[in-house]
Amino acid sequence: MPLSRDEDIAEVLQGARTIALVGASDRPDRASYGVMKFLQNQGYRVFPVNPRITGEHVHGEYVWRELAQIGEQIDIVDIFMKSETVGPIVDDAIAVGAKAVWMQLGVVDEAAAAKAEAAGLKVVMDHCPKIEIARLGLKPVGEQA
Repeated sequence: MPLSRDEDIAEVLQGARTIALVGASDRPDRASYGVMKFLQNQGYRVFPVNPRITGEHVHGEYVWRELAQIGEQIDIVDIFMKSETVGPIVDDAIAVGAKAVWMQLGVVDEAAAAKAEAAGLKVVMDHCPKIEIARLGLKPVGEQA
C-alpha cells in the first residue's frame, strides 16, 4: 500500500537528502521546473533526469540520462512522467538502491508501487512533495530537529 498518512509522508521527506527528479524540465512553464527549484530551496540535492536534455543544466545541476549514471546515493526517486512509463523507472530505482519512490500528482501505477514495496522501498503515489512539505509545515533539510 502506498503511504498516505501524514506521518509516513513526513518521514519519507525528512529522512531524505537527495532526490532524483525523473522528467525534469528546463522549461520554466513546466511544473517539474518549479518543483525542482522549491526542493533545492528546501535543502535537498536534486538530480534532474531527462534523456531529452541530457548534458544540459537545470537550476545549476547536470541533467542525467538515467538513474544509473548518477553514481551517488538517491533517497527519493520523484517521478514526473506519465503513469504508463513508471514501471521501468521503478526497476531503475530498485537497481540503484533508492529508499523511496514518489509518484507525482496524477501518476498512478499500482503494479509498480507493489514491486517497489516488495523490494523494500517506501512508496508515495499521486502526491507532490512541494505541496506536502508546505501542507505539513516541514522545515528545510538541515533545520529539522
